[in-house]
Amino acid sequence: MKILMYSVRDDEQDAIQAWAAAHQIQVDTNDLEFHPETADLVKGYDGLVIQQRSPIGGDASLYQSLAAAGLKQLTSRTAGVDTIDIPAAKAAGLVVTNVPAYSPNSVAEMSVAQTMRLIRNLEMFDQRISQQNFQWAGLQAREIRSLTVGIIGAGRIGGTAARLFHGLGAKVIAYDVVRHPELEDVLTYVDTKEDLLRQADVVDLHVDLNETSAGLIDAAALKLMKTDAYLINASRGPVIVTDDLVAALKAGEIAGCALDTVEGENALFNQNHQGEVLQDTNVVQLMQMPNVIITPHVGFYTNLAVKNMVDISLDDVLAILNGETTAHAF
Repeated sequence: MKILMYSVRDDEQDAIQAWAAAHQIQVDTNDLEFHPETADLVKGYDGLVIQQRSPIGGDASLYQSLAAAGLKQLTSRTAGVDTIDIPAAKAAGLVVTNVPAYSPNSVAEMSVAQTMRLIRNLEMFDQRISQQNFQWAGLQAREIRSLTVGIIGAGRIGGTAARLFHGLGAKVIAYDVVRHPELEDVLTYVDTKEDLLRQADVVDLHVDLNETSAGLIDAAALKLMKTDAYLINASRGPVIVTDDLVAALKAGEIAGCALDTVEGENALFNQNHQGEVLQDTNVVQLMQMPNVIITPHVGFYTNLAVKNMVDISLDDVLAILNGETTAHAF
């Protein structure tokens, strides 16, 4: 049995080799994304694991060719599967799996950290200090226990964030199409997204990217938020309409934001653009705003999360190849 993993980073290798040794299975890797032009590399392998933010591309024939080559599955070692044409894969007889909960704490802790950084004005203090300005006037902080944190999408990650915010003393409210009774000791559900936006001092997004969540936060939504409220996005970039966010920040409609993901990030994130003129004018504008924090989609990037993503994805491949089922199949 042989498994090929695409887009592998150096920091994943220890976990991959440990899994391979423990299961006595050959696992090979490359640093390429999986697209029609790189698909031939998987020939001769029994299992396929990918991780990427750009769509696979091609058409249904690509998935049919994988099945014809003897593959039974297509596994993403991330939560997002919007890069895969799931109907085409299933029509070809491939089982598509993901890693929906590699480590909820990794992204949830990122949201809490960014919230604390915003409400304590640490970004602005950093900028003053870099200019040898040690004054604190105008940057009085707010204590998290005085705030209402609104979580949109209280699933595994959002629910973990709710527990963390509650533990810090914040009042936590949530909007989700599915209500989880086990979270009602730390949060209160509201009936609509609009209710949450009007009440929250911090709006924290933890939704999957799909037809209903794309553009979830647009101009109308931003106008409902308090002018001293903050927006946190550690989910997916297209959940926020970036043009509308830039306009709202310029108009002072919200106090600031922390973005671990943005629209069009594939052209920028995890790449070094030092010395270049960035072509994404929205990102350039956001970077110039003192009340905006941008990080390159690293909410997932912790030691435990990376190991979980490797282990769970490979466990699923092994289960499918052995004729077993997995709870992570679509």
